[in-house]
Parts: sequence; C-alpha cells; structure tokens
Amino acid sequence: MKKTLLPTFLLSSLLMACGGDNTAVENDTVKTEKTEANVVASNNDVEQSKALLLAKWQGPYQGVPAFDKVSLVGLIPAIEEGMKINLAEVEAIANNPEAPTFENTIVAMEKTGDDLGRVFTYWGIWSSNQSSPAFRDIQAEMAPKLSAFFSKINQNKALFSRVQAVYNSDEIKTLTSEQQRLIQLTYNGFARNGATLNGEDKKRYADINQRLAELHTKFSNNVLADEESYVLYLTKDQLGGLTESIITAAASAAEDRDHKGEYAITNTRSSMDPFLTYSTERKLRQQVWNSYYNRGNNGDEFDNNAIIAEILQLRHERVALLGYKNYASWRLEDRMAKSPENAIKLMESVWPAAIARVNEEVADMLAIGMAQDGIENIKAWDYRFYAEKVRKDKYNLDSDEVKQYLQLNKLREAMFYVAGRLFNFEFVEIKDGSVPVFNADVRVWEVTDKTSHEHIGLWYLDPFARKGKRSGAWATTYRSYTTFDGKKNVLSSNNSNFSKGVEGQPTLISWSDAETYFHEFGHALHFLSSKVTYPTLNGGVRDYTEFQSQLLEHWLATDDVINNYLVHYKTGKPMPADLIAKIKQAATFNEGFKTTEYLASALVDMRFHTVDPTDIDAQKFERDTLSALNMPDQIVMRHRSTHFGHVFSGEGYSASYYGYMWAEVLTADAAEAFAQSPGGFYDKDIAAKLVEHLFSVRNAVDPADAYRAFRGRDADVKALMRNKGFPVTE
Repeated sequence: MKKTLLPTFLLSSLLMACGGDNTAVENDTVKTEKTEANVVASNNDVEQSKALLLAKWQGPYQGVPAFDKVSLVGLIPAIEEGMKINLAEVEAIANNPEAPTFENTIVAMEKTGDDLGRVFTYWGIWSSNQSSPAFRDIQAEMAPKLSAFFSKINQNKALFSRVQAVYNSDEIKTLTSEQQRLIQLTYNGFARNGATLNGEDKKRYADINQRLAELHTKFSNNVLADEESYVLYLTKDQLGGLTESIITAAASAAEDRDHKGEYAITNTRSSMDPFLTYSTERKLRQQVWNSYYNRGNNGDEFDNNAIIAEILQLRHERVALLGYKNYASWRLEDRMAKSPENAIKLMESVWPAAIARVNEEVADMLAIGMAQDGIENIKAWDYRFYAEKVRKDKYNLDSDEVKQYLQLNKLREAMFYVAGRLFNFEFVEIKDGSVPVFNADVRVWEVTDKTSHEHIGLWYLDPFARKGKRSGAWATTYRSYTTFDGKKNVLSSNNSNFSKGVEGQPTLISWSDAETYFHEFGHALHFLSSKVTYPTLNGGVRDYTEFQSQLLEHWLATDDVINNYLVHYKTGKPMPADLIAKIKQAATFNEGFKTTEYLASALVDMRFHTVDPTDIDAQKFERDTLSALNMPDQIVMRHRSTHFGHVFSGEGYSASYYGYMWAEVLTADAAEAFAQSPGGFYDKDIAAKLVEHLFSVRNAVDPADAYRAFRGRDADVKALMRNKGFPVTE
C-alpha cells in the first residue's frame, strides 16, 4: 500500500478508511500507570505492539494482516516510526545526485511508504469497523501530525523538482502509455496540491491541511456519537406493522445493548429504513426519522454546523492560493466532468423529471393515506410507509414477501456466480483459520481463475452492523495488484451493516439492500481484476469509479440469479414467476424519491463548493438551496449536511457527490450494451470487453478513452432516463 504520494487533501479520507476485535479495542489503553513497574511493563507492550503493526505480513497468500494480534497500545509510535522511515525514503530520492529519470524518481517513489501503509491498514479497521473512544482519542491526536507529514512530502522542493524534470523530459516520449500516465498523475499530485507555492503561501497551505484533518476527523466522530446515542427501545405493544424479520433483528440489537426483552431501532439506515417502511406508529416513525436525519445537528457537543462552516472556508482559501475561483473548479479539473458547470448541467437535466415523478408518487400515497388513515398530507416520515402501500396497490407487490427470498448467504453465492460467468473468478472459503480476522463475523475467501487456477487474491466480508462500526456499506483493499516490484496479489474487502438475524436463522434483506450488496461487490471485482503495473494506477477518478459497482447491480435482476439463488428461506422453493414479473414491472417504482433525495444531496454539495463561504450558515444555506430547487416538502436530502460524511469527513467526495449520477450515465449505457447483445447480460464477448477495457486497467487509462474503447462511442444520457423510466426528450 503506497502512501507517499497521497495528496494532503485526501489525508482524512485515509484516516477514515478500512477495520480489530471489539473487545480488544475497548480494553486497549494508550496510557500507563505511574508506578515504575507498570511503566516498564507497559513500555514492553508498546514496543511489541509497535513492531507488530509495522511488521511485514506473514503467513500464506503472500502474507496477510495480523488482525488477531495487533493492539492500539503501539499505534502512535508505529505511525511515528512509519513516517520517519517514509521521510528517509523520500529524502534519498530527492537528494539523489544522479540526473532525474523515470526509474530513479517516479518508480523509486512507487516503492516507498510500505511500512506506514501496513500500519494504516490496521488504522482503517479501528476507524471504520471497530471504532472505540480510545481509538478516537488517537485519531484526534494524530490527524494534524499526519497532515503535517504529508505536507512535508508534497512540499519537498527538491523532490518536486525531480518529478518536474521527468515530466518535461524527452524520456517521457520513449515510455509506454501506462508509464506516461503514471508520470502525469504523479506530477499533478504535487502541482495541484501546493508544490508550486512559495514562502508564506506554502506554509499557509500546509496549515490549512492540518486544520482540515482535525475538522474532518471531528465531523465523522460526531456523527458516529449520534448514531450510537440515539437508540429507540420499543415494547411489544409498539411493534405494530413490523415484519417478523424486523422484530427479530430489533430484539437482537436490544439484547446486544443489554436491553433484553425490548426491541432496538438503531440510528443507522439499515434499521431506520425498514422501520419507517412498516411501522404503523406514526409518532414513533417521526421520532426515528428525526433522530436519523438530525445526526450532527442537535445543538450539543456533537453538533457539526460550525465545523461545516470552517471546513468550507478553509477549502475555499486553500484553492485560492492555487489560483482557482472556487473549490469545485479545482476539484473537477481532473475528473471526467472537468468543471462544476458540466456536472450541474447533467444534474439539472434530470431534476425536473425527478420532482415531477415525486409529485405523482405523493398523489398516489395521499389517496391511500386519506382513505385508510384520514391523513391530510404526506410528511417525510410517511413517505416510505405509504410508498409501500402504493406498491402493493399498484403492483400487488409486497416488499416483505420479496424479502423472504433474499437470504444474505444465497445472495453472496449469486454474486460468486456472476463473478464466475463474467470474470472467470472462483471463490472458495478459507475455513482453516490460516487467515486472521478482526471480528468473528468476518469470513474470507480465496479467489482464483477458474481456468488456469491462478491465485488472484483474497476477499474479506464483514457483513453485520455492530457498535463502533460506521454506518453504510463500503469496499476497500488491504493490498492492491502490482507487478513492478514483484507480482502482488489482491486483498479486497466488502463491509456492510445488515441487521443480523437470530442464531440459526438466515439474514433476510430488502431488494434495495441486495442491490447495495451487489454494488459493493462490484468494487471488489474492480480491485480483483486489476492488471496495472504501478501502485498509483490502482487509484481512481471519483466520477468514474462508481460506474463499475453500479453496473453490477443490474445482474441481481437477471433470470439466472433470480431462478437459482432467490429461494424462500423456509420452504427452499424458488421465487415464483408471478412475483418475478411483479418485481420487473415495478423496476422504476419510487424512482422519483430515490433520484430526488440523491440529487438534492449532490446539488447542495456542489453549491456549497461554488460560492464564497464567508460567514456561511450551513442550515440556512441548505434550506435556501433546496427552496430554490423547489424541493418537494415530503423528501429530504439523502445525506443532510451535518451527517454528510462523503463530503465533510474527508475530501474523497467533496464537490464530487454528483459522481454517482455521472457514473450512472455510463452504467445505464453499458447495461444497454449487454441487454442488446446476443447473450444478454452474460454475453461472453461483451463481458470480455468489459473486463479488458473497464475493469482491469483501473486508472492506467483515461476513463473517457477507456469507455470509448468498450462502447465505440461516448455514453448517452438518454440511457439513464430510460433506465429510470423518465421521459426521454430529443
């Protein structure tokens, strides 16, 4: 895992990424007792922990992380040692007396940062999968120090001078296209992040990054604190409308929190969403809705409004030092969209159709709500509840009936089937304990090529929600494929927050959650398919990297998957044909809600980053922006500002949340290529082109060129409108 060239603006994204045993984390301490004997013992523990965190990975499969042995006690000294080693590596390159070349500068830099990278793998687990108060203290302490460290590298004048020399050299013309792209990305990584600044501007740039690292960390931890604090405990008489699977999961969640005999609705989407869909208790729906959508916005010590304002002001000031008019212009310069104007144009072209559909959906819901419950308007906490009633009325489709056929384990087998057909991958679970895991819920599979039996890598799966695990679903790697310094296999990971069923019973999930499951697996397949030579080229362009994962969602609804893997959890019988037909007929149902809540977040994100944020009031700005867009009253942003982790926990998606829709255009267009082919979604020729041009190359090829190589043309936005069931205008 290469970290040297990581731009400082991505630091907090790194700090929030990736996952340890919860008990071990809760019991770990970075403090020592004051007695001399305990200080000596503690120092020994610290040194042992530090050594283990830095150590090269041992064991099978080219070595694997020692998730079962590491502890927090040595984390700070391990990071400090990793930084020291990394700086020495960088200084050796910067001060090389030989003339700069691709090999002694660019390739040499690709070889740096391994020690620190190994530490950050563990950091990521403690950050995302097994967080604790002890870790958060470390995180807060180290974030500014790490920012200063990365600034020191990015602002190393001698190092940048060598990179610049290679970038402008005649040698570049003799190199492969992959090597040329590596040089371009390396140069941009410096030039776009303060390397060209001098004097006070350079210092101010570094100071801003240091403060942003603190703020991003604080923002994320505030959201996590609200997710852990706001839990609704129900009694049996408050379970009206809830399905058996929801009740079972809520009982399990309550017992995990020492509330046996009650039922816990936690402050996460996986718990909130089904409760709002089925609960007949309108006041409780409102309470759950308020808790979820007001995360980070409760006027207490965990309130994020002031943090948002400062983040926006600092980002604006920082890019001004580089000569950009606003943050979004800087951010999108090297993305597929190229400019905020292009991104906004796409979103605004879809927005009218989305809110028009919402108006139709609300009218349908209100008709049922008035007839059945005498309500006079649809509130935000009613939308899911009455949408489900409309679904049943229009399509005779019951989401809970569908859920009986969506077993988590069977869906995983379906994903393996798709991976086998499209990518020729085979997954075999490792059950001998040879690969350590950080929690008992985590399972690991070896991935091989079905034909050659070549080992490709490992796939880790952490599927269930628990205290200390951040909400949502994500994918990451612990090691990426490269060949420049010996062939490295891939250690990929998928992480979800499904509510675990009772012991002995399968975990059932919704159709939407099943799509998310396939989505994140698409990221894993992107990692596992990599054929790039250099570490940097495993990175991605933000408005493109969601394309591969979104595309995989389409295979959930293919006949092969439905007929073979969607079986009833009690009877084992396959999903009946009439239910399948209903699902396909309702494929675009509620698309107004889904598109509008997403686009609202994406548009507010972009507006935040295209204005002068001096004295900005985040809540007022959010309200005013949505009002100007004629946002329907019955819907809120998918991620309201105070818990918009994509944008304010780091900078990976800041001014870039639009990227999901940009990628969705590619997705819809590519899906039509499969649908129109002789073999449908399992067409061998199209699948081979998909892997060759869109998965294996990662960021070694410009995304626009890669897509044209696959499709023979640019993607057509009309495909997106057709996929959503929206009117298509010529």
